[in-house]
Amino acid sequence: MRITILFGGTNKERLVSVASAQALHAALPEADLWFWDINDTVRQVQSRALLGHSRPFEEAFKPEGRGVGIEQALDAAKVEDRLLVLGLHGGRAENGELQAMCEMRGVPFTGSGSAASHLAFDKVAAKRFAAIAGVKTQAGVMLEDAEAALAEHGKLIAKPARDGSSYGLIIVNAKQDLVAVRAAARTEDYLIEPFISGVEATCGVLEQSDGSVISLPPIEIVPAEGEFDYTAKYLAKSTQEICPGRFAPEITAQIMDQALRAHHALSCSGYSRTDFIVSEIGPIYLETNTLPGLTKASLYPKALKTQGIEFPDFLQGQIELAVKRVRTQR
Repeated sequence: MRITILFGGTNKERLVSVASAQALHAALPEADLWFWDINDTVRQVQSRALLGHSRPFEEAFKPEGRGVGIEQALDAAKVEDRLLVLGLHGGRAENGELQAMCEMRGVPFTGSGSAASHLAFDKVAAKRFAAIAGVKTQAGVMLEDAEAALAEHGKLIAKPARDGSSYGLIIVNAKQDLVAVRAAARTEDYLIEPFISGVEATCGVLEQSDGSVISLPPIEIVPAEGEFDYTAKYLAKSTQEICPGRFAPEITAQIMDQALRAHHALSCSGYSRTDFIVSEIGPIYLETNTLPGLTKASLYPKALKTQGIEFPDFLQGQIELAVKRVRTQR
């Protein structure tokens, strides 16, 4: 099979995708590079163009040349016996649409399948399934009840219900902040919850090539400005990501157990990363990412390193799983 790194995408997380592709290419230097552009076309790019893009988190990647539509590209991937290593995040890349297009063609790809991706992408549905598996969650707030909830809890948090939380995160401290939430909710669904004080944490889950599934060491996150948004994640120098996190042993065990439960409840495969707030009553579930960031500075590769797993070995394991899955489907 021809290993091909697919990166870019048509949503607002394509900047992170370019940085992930740079890390993936460093680990898989012989792989082809396919860029999914914002105009929904795919084109092959050269290594020097990708590696020469020095500010991926701040400037859009703009390769030259004409591309073909995404479905035409996947048709070609089938004919050319390609396996897609997904360096994508959010939008159609993470909501199951791309995965469904690959599955219909028998094109192998890394990460979770279409059904799990679609379920995990919907934060409201994902919370419901995680709760069924015994993961601690908190009740959401309807938009029409947000003002009363603000008065009751003193602070709320709002984020897109079906996209990454790096963009669009709104902290509601006062009634005037609800104006921004209502405006944002006109263009996409928003999940609103009471704000929980605590330490932010995340925990990766890894399916190994032999089919066994393990939790990776949890990471403690100390955001630069108090909120772990896009700026704090990718641009702020003072954000701390401590792996393994400085949690009590029983809290570490709970985080790892609940991340594994969420992974299974959502039927994830390959790898995932689940985010929590560690409150005074223990870890509270936030969301599960089926295509977490794989940049050199991302959380998942840090957890792999702490676990003693080299990034190229992780990718080779994911490639082997993708091959097994497509052969089973055939």
